[in-house]
Formats: sequence, C-alpha cells, structure tokens
Amino acid sequence: MTKPGTNRRGGQPLRASWRPAAESGEGPAHRRSRGGLGAAMRRYGWHGLSVVVLLALTALVVHEVGQQDAGAAATGAQPGPDGVVAAEEEPSEELPPPEATELPVTPVDVNVPTAELPNGGPFTPAGAGSWHIVAGTGPRVGGGGKLYTYTVEVEDGIDASAFGGDEAFARLIDQTLADPRGWTTGGRVSVQRVDSGNPTMRVSLSTPETVHRPDKCGYGIKYESSCYRRSEQRVLINLARWVRGATAFDGDILTYRQYAINHEVGHAFNNQHVGCGTEGALAPVMMQQTFGVSNNFVAELNRAVGNREPIAADGKTCKPNAWPNPQAKAAG
Repeated sequence: MTKPGTNRRGGQPLRASWRPAAESGEGPAHRRSRGGLGAAMRRYGWHGLSVVVLLALTALVVHEVGQQDAGAAATGAQPGPDGVVAAEEEPSEELPPPEATELPVTPVDVNVPTAELPNGGPFTPAGAGSWHIVAGTGPRVGGGGKLYTYTVEVEDGIDASAFGGDEAFARLIDQTLADPRGWTTGGRVSVQRVDSGNPTMRVSLSTPETVHRPDKCGYGIKYESSCYRRSEQRVLINLARWVRGATAFDGDILTYRQYAINHEVGHAFNNQHVGCGTEGALAPVMMQQTFGVSNNFVAELNRAVGNREPIAADGKTCKPNAWPNPQAKAAG
C-alpha cells in the first residue's frame, strides 16, 4: 500500500474513496458537473425547482423595469406602451420651413363682406363630378412661345340655362384667351383650342360641391372660389361665381368672368398669387379679387386657414381688373 502523496507502483490495485463524491472535497470543475440543476432537482424536486425559476425571472423583470424608470427620470422621457421608453431625437440646430402646417380643428369664421357670394340668379349646386367636352377647335393664338392646348368642358348635370348654354361658355373662354390684353401678348405663350387628344389644360365649368371636394379645390376658405388643379391640369371655374360674380366687381358679370378665366389660366402658366402693389391702381390679375381688392381682406382670409400666401396686410386697395396686360388694346 502506498502512502498518500506517493506514486502508485505498477500492479497495485486502485482504491476507491470511502467518501461520497458530493462530500469528497473535489475541485471546482467537478463540483460544477455535479451541482447546479442536478443538485437543485435532488434537493427541491420538479415542483420546487419551478418555483425557484419563477422567482428568479420575476427578480430579473423588476430589475429591468427599474433600470428603464431610472433612464426615464434622467432624460425626462415618458414610458410608452409596455413600459418601453422611446428614444428622443436630437433637435436639429437649423430646421427648414415646414412643408405643411396644422389647420384649425373647426372652420375659422372670418367675416369679409367682399368675399360673400352676391345675390343673383339660380345655379346647380351639385353635378355628376364628370365633364363633357364642348365640341369645337380653333387656330393657334399668340404666334410664338410654348403652345398650350385646351379643351372647354362643362360638368354633367348642370342646368345650362343659368348661363346661356355650353356654347356661350366656350365662346367666352375662346374670346378671353385670344384677347390682346390676355396672356399671349409678349410672345412667351400661345394657346389653341382642341376637342380631343391630351390637352395641356382643361377649362371646366363646375358646380360648387364638386369644386369643394378635397381632390379638387377644397373648401378651406369658406367662400365660393375657382382654382387650377395641377394634378389634373384642370381649371375649375365655379358655377356659382360664373352666374353671380363677385362683390368687388360691383355687378359687372362679364368683367368678372374674364378675370376668373385669366386668373386661373395664369396658374396654369405657373403664376402665383400677388397683392395690390400700388394704392388705387388696377389690381394684378393674380390678386385674389374674388375675395376683394383690399390686401387686408385677402391677407386675413389666407392667414385664418394657414395658407402661406405672400400678401401683406398693408392697407392698400386696388381697383378690379380682368387682364394681365390691361395696357394692350382690346380686341375689336
């Protein structure tokens, strides 16, 4: 028999330890292989082990939530759904102007008497939301510059007796666009009427309810108006205004209609709104004369609904005008 700590000679039998392995004082590696889950199983059984695991998971969740609450307290962030704290973006030092701004929850009641629809004859309040082309073509007018072709259209379902019929509407469109006081003077653009194909723009007489639709002119300013819908290349002439005109024009329906055509077609030529430039002068045709010829009135209406129009409320008032080139000689 060898003494402890000496080498065993060849042929000597192996001697088993008398102590159980769990109490033998073996090294750490062996204890890991024999302890842990196995030891817990022997000590507590499956039911007891599940309780231990559940308590451990609960402690871990409490620790994580505590860490989140501490982070929220340090940054001022508020926990979101399920206790998750969303990271806040770093503010930009220089922000560009907003592309869109919030609008009032309820319509703003802006009382501008000159923007009210005048009294007058009846008109169809709602049509079918579709249009038919009025037959007819014409020569190129203007002689030079970029050519804009146009169709004349009337919404289906309109009672045409209120304005003399489709042909009367088409005739005034043609006459206005061909007038030397119009947009073609100067040679930068020319126009030509067509009644088929894919025109550059569609001049469309339309009922108020169709004009008010969000996919048409909208109804942010609660007064009747016309517009140019670029996505459809459509000039929408409001039937209510075509029949009754505007207060600023003092009952002169013909001049108002010429203004409405030139103003909206001016948008098709990429012109934006402007204000009255000189006190007492003729208003620019791109001024919103349907609402009035006072800069104060026009600026207030646009401000109330969040429109970013470059109109200063400077007290200037102009005279109504239907033409972009009023100095030119009128068509005979």
